[in-house]
Amino acid sequence: MSISVTLKIWRQANPKIAGSFFSFEAKDIDTNMSFLEMLDFVNEQLVHQGHEPIAFESDCREGICGVCSLVINGIPHGPKAGTTTCQLHMRSFRNGDEITIEPFRATGFPLIKDLVVDRSAFDRIIQAGGYITANTGGAQDANSTLIGKKIADKAFDAAACIGCGACVAACKNASAMLFVGAKVAQLSLLPQGQSERESRVKNMIIAMDQEQFGSCTNTLECEAVCPKEINTSVIGILNQELALTMIKSN
Repeated sequence: MSISVTLKIWRQANPKIAGSFFSFEAKDIDTNMSFLEMLDFVNEQLVHQGHEPIAFESDCREGICGVCSLVINGIPHGPKAGTTTCQLHMRSFRNGDEITIEPFRATGFPLIKDLVVDRSAFDRIIQAGGYITANTGGAQDANSTLIGKKIADKAFDAAACIGCGACVAACKNASAMLFVGAKVAQLSLLPQGQSERESRVKNMIIAMDQEQFGSCTNTLECEAVCPKEINTSVIGILNQELALTMIKSN
């Protein structure tokens, strides 16, 4: 089955010039195509017509890396819950639909070109504290450090965050609290993360502020659009960890 849709795509050659929406009639789109495959198909047509292809990012195309970050009809990653853009298929749309495609918009994610933004701010936040210190050597047995199932499940759920930035794009304050909360919660819950526990939360929050991400709005938009469905309870853990650190430092 195939459909035809009208695409309104944000085009901007570079950050120094103004961008605008470009309309394109995409015809005979196979509904089994992923959203990114549809963009590949459109780019082939644009090149054939002598136009410059649309710049967008992708990597694994398996919902793992989070690189395929687009705002589709006003929703980061599109209308389907718990789904990355690369896993969104054209069968989620109807024949004749108008689809608006924009980049993630946030000061912390400066635009590079068209639909591509620089999300390296997340890397710098991770470098500030999202790691553990461990002695190297032979691998330990899996059961040498006992962890209760409830704690392990919570840590695993937080670790599912792929750092795509959808939470930032959905928040009216462009807050990165869900992302930072997931990383802090994952490590603070596990015994391996205790060495840097106090410095981690302080340094990651400082880095988050330096990257110009806003504060939490408590509207839960971040949770609603997260492709890995990270629960906002991790923000509560982040705040708790920060409070404990401040108490101990006084």
